[in-house]
Amino acid sequence: MSNDDIARNRLGDASSPYLRQHAGNPVNWQPWDDAALVHARATDTPILLSIGYSACHWCHVMAHECFENPGIAAAMNRAFVNIKLDREERPDIDRVFQLAHQALSGRGGGWPLTAFLDPQDLSPFYIGTYFPPAPRHGLPGFPEVLQRVREYFDNHRAELRGQAGQLRDWLQHAHAGSPEHPVEPTTVQTAALQRIATRFDDQHGGNKGAPKFPRATELEWLLDTGGANPRATRMAHLTLANMAARGLRDHLGGGFFRYCVDADWTIPHFEKMLYDNAQLLPVYARIAADAGADSALREEATTVTQGIMDWLTREMTASGGAFFSSLDADSEHEEGRYYLWTRDEVRAALDDADFKLAEAAFGLDGPPNFEGRAWHLLRAVPVSSLADRFTLAPTEITARLDAIRRRLLDARATRVPPARDDKILTAWNALAISGLARCARLLDDARCAGMARRALAGLREAVWIDGHLYANAAEPSWRTAGFLDDHAFLLDALIETMQLAFEPRDLDWAITLADALLDRFDDETSGAFRFSTPQHATPLTHNESWMDDALPNGSAMAIRSLLRLGHLIGDVRYLDRASRALQAAAGALNRYPDACPTLLRALAESAHPRLQIVVRCPAARAADWQAAMHSALHGAGLMPGGDPVDAFLIPADATHLPGVLATRASHDDGAAYVCSGLTCQAPVTSPDALADALRAALAN
Repeated sequence: MSNDDIARNRLGDASSPYLRQHAGNPVNWQPWDDAALVHARATDTPILLSIGYSACHWCHVMAHECFENPGIAAAMNRAFVNIKLDREERPDIDRVFQLAHQALSGRGGGWPLTAFLDPQDLSPFYIGTYFPPAPRHGLPGFPEVLQRVREYFDNHRAELRGQAGQLRDWLQHAHAGSPEHPVEPTTVQTAALQRIATRFDDQHGGNKGAPKFPRATELEWLLDTGGANPRATRMAHLTLANMAARGLRDHLGGGFFRYCVDADWTIPHFEKMLYDNAQLLPVYARIAADAGADSALREEATTVTQGIMDWLTREMTASGGAFFSSLDADSEHEEGRYYLWTRDEVRAALDDADFKLAEAAFGLDGPPNFEGRAWHLLRAVPVSSLADRFTLAPTEITARLDAIRRRLLDARATRVPPARDDKILTAWNALAISGLARCARLLDDARCAGMARRALAGLREAVWIDGHLYANAAEPSWRTAGFLDDHAFLLDALIETMQLAFEPRDLDWAITLADALLDRFDDETSGAFRFSTPQHATPLTHNESWMDDALPNGSAMAIRSLLRLGHLIGDVRYLDRASRALQAAAGALNRYPDACPTLLRALAESAHPRLQIVVRCPAARAADWQAAMHSALHGAGLMPGGDPVDAFLIPADATHLPGVLATRASHDDGAAYVCSGLTCQAPVTSPDALADALRAALAN
């Protein structure tokens, strides 16, 4: 790279909207690429690495206060090679430096993350998060930070190298496994439930205190566990009811915000993420399909699922069918401005009668809940109470509220909307496809099924190129090779969508992804899976983790998917690799099982393999067999897409099927094969006999 290149801002053609937001800064921002790293190393110039994402409120604040300031930008340009990174495009780099922040500061990080790196080995020697332009709130001013960091780099290189060595050792051992006793599933499940119950908020659901996050994977595990432990069901239902009724949910436009800043789910951080809604969709669909759930909660859950689908369709769908990443928390430089209301604004959108109902329904008859000046809409009063208050039937209240929501949504649409991050990320799209496919099967929803199939087709077109999976849809120079999450989540999504409509090429794709998991992400030493590969050149370390965060844990998802695919086609390689990874996870399961709900689900499915139904039949009999599967599952108290059941209807004329599927013959009118793990019932050749085979499999 020439001096002219490093002396200019190079973000103008970036694939990431977050990077492009900084293309007009007077900072000479560089992308994270070989050219910038080689220049920093050759000139021995320290790197200022700024990590954030498009929907991040405090990222915008620091950009406005510091990166748009000519004086601060000049100081940055004189002293550092300045690199801007989108954490959503390079989650591997973000993970490493978030962990380094924890090691150096003793506390958790966040975004924006501001890291100063030695150019020779990319070791961080000072890391912070948000810095103001002048000292305030106990934080040093950014100009002072820049000066002191550069002085320290110039005058204390020996100390920096010593600290770098210590940090590398800490990072290397942060997730290192140690010999562990074998995991006893019942013991770790009991321990996890006890720990979740200890920190559970018995009034509002979720964890006690603030902030309140929607922990979708934990809710899924609680629903799984609820059959044997009613307390788990109660915790899940209370949490889901409060999340749906209060401020985490957008009651006009559908979908959920990222989290709430308070203890009672009132005021959210207003960014909307694809991955949150992708995971919450099937959780609410499980409630909507559960005949044993409270009827009011079931009705609300149905409304929630439709709202998420509406939001995805209206605001998040790309032309090819895949989904964009997020909506910003800010509009017109104010967090939440797009979503907040005054009484006068609501009154202007409604007639007097509907205003009275909206006032009661959404909490406008109480004090403003946002900074004492505006309202964020909640569902403050249940429909039954509104029916009593207004002496109307509940069905009429519901119909009028629907009309009110539409009018308010139309009024809101005239405002300046939050910015949309139009990145198409493989892992997040895979979560959405999987969630939509499960929702379609749970609720027998054709719209949901169509969205899942279109998104899968769009993703295949955008990120599956010459037999390689990419983490993002972008021009070649901005593409990133797929990470563990991309492969594991997409494998799960393919297994789910094949149960909507079986396509042989989807099965071929799934097998290719599973082989890539084994070939590219295998850690032969520990038995775990690595998040990235040498191709990614992730700095410092390739450590493994088993804990869920905002996303399900990639290694745990890989285990679940390998188990499901291995049983479907009878490939013991996948089953053995999943078993080995579970052994590597013993330390995490024994020490902090409550932090690993996806891993707990994988453990349960290893100990008690999912029930699997494969039907081979001519097209003319497909509807009969589909109805028989539906009836048999519901008759046994099971929900396709909710309980551990996989059900595939494969056309009789499908050829070149792999493994054991090649032996699943159709016979004249079709045949069904019901298995649990490696144990199978005798095939049945009549739809009427399927229920008996299912009961026999469940009895074993």
